[in-house]
Amino acid sequence: MRLFISIVMLLSSLTVQAIEVVDDSGHTVTLEAPAQRIISLAPHITEQLFAIGAGERIVGAVEYSDYPEAAKQIPRIGGYTGFDLERILSLRPDLIVGMTGGNSAQQLEQLEKLGLILYRSEPRQLEDIASGMERLGVLTGTATEAGLEAERFRHGVERLRRGVEKRTPRTLFYQIWDRPLMTVNGTGLINEVLTLCGGRNVFAELSPPNPKISIEAVIAADPEVIIVSGMGQARPEWLDEWRRWPQLQAVKQGELHVVEPSIIQRATPRLLLGAEAICGAINSHK
Repeated sequence: MRLFISIVMLLSSLTVQAIEVVDDSGHTVTLEAPAQRIISLAPHITEQLFAIGAGERIVGAVEYSDYPEAAKQIPRIGGYTGFDLERILSLRPDLIVGMTGGNSAQQLEQLEKLGLILYRSEPRQLEDIASGMERLGVLTGTATEAGLEAERFRHGVERLRRGVEKRTPRTLFYQIWDRPLMTVNGTGLINEVLTLCGGRNVFAELSPPNPKISIEAVIAADPEVIIVSGMGQARPEWLDEWRRWPQLQAVKQGELHVVEPSIIQRATPRLLLGAEAICGAINSHK
C-alpha cells in the first residue's frame, strides 16, 4: 500500500501543469510546456523575445526584425502585413506571437483555424511593454529574466518621469512623415512618451492615431519644439525644411530635433533610449 501511494505521489509530482496567460486582446493562451519553436510576426516582438532570453527559440520572423544583430539571421516568413502560411507550417511552431493592429486579421484567424497557438501583442501604453515581456516570459519559461527586464524598464520610465516633473510643459509637434505630412494624436505609446517628457502634443485631439495634417496647421499651432523620426534616415531632410518658416517658435529657438525611429516607434525595452532622447530634446532649452 505504501509503495502504491509513493508511486501515485511520484506520478503527481511529474505531472506538468498547463501554462496560461492572457494576451493583449484578452484571449487566454495555453501551452502544455514552455515554447521551444516560436514564430514572430512583428519586429518589436522579435526584439522583446531576445530581451527576455528567448531569442534562440525564434525559428521564423518577419522582415525588418533586425535587432539585436542575431535577429538578422532568423529565417524570414514574409512581412508583418502579409506572411507565408505554408512557410510557417513547415517550421512547426509551438507558439506564434502576432500583432493585432499590424498583422492581417484574416491571416491571424487562418493560423488559429489551422490549430496553431497564437499570442496577440498590442502594447498601447508603456506598462504594456513591461507586462508583455513578463507574459512572454511565462510562455517561454524565461520568467525570471523577463521579470528583471520588465522591472528595469519600469524603473527607467519612473526615473524619466521624476526628472521632468517640476518643469513647465512645452508645446510640441512630432512628425512621423513628410508627404503626406503626418503626426501622432493623443493616444498610443509615442504620445505617452511626449507627455512623460514634459511635452504637450499640439495635435493630441485629432484622429485617427496618425492623422494627416497641413503645413498651415503646424504654423497655426506654432509649437515650441519640433521632433521628427521618419523611416530609418539618420536625419530626414525634411527636418530642416521647417526653416522656411522662421516665424515658428521652434525655428527661432533652434528646437528642431531628430530621434532614430527604431528606438521610439517599436514597443521594446529600447523605447527607453528613445524616451531619453525626446526628454533631452524637450528640455534642452536653458
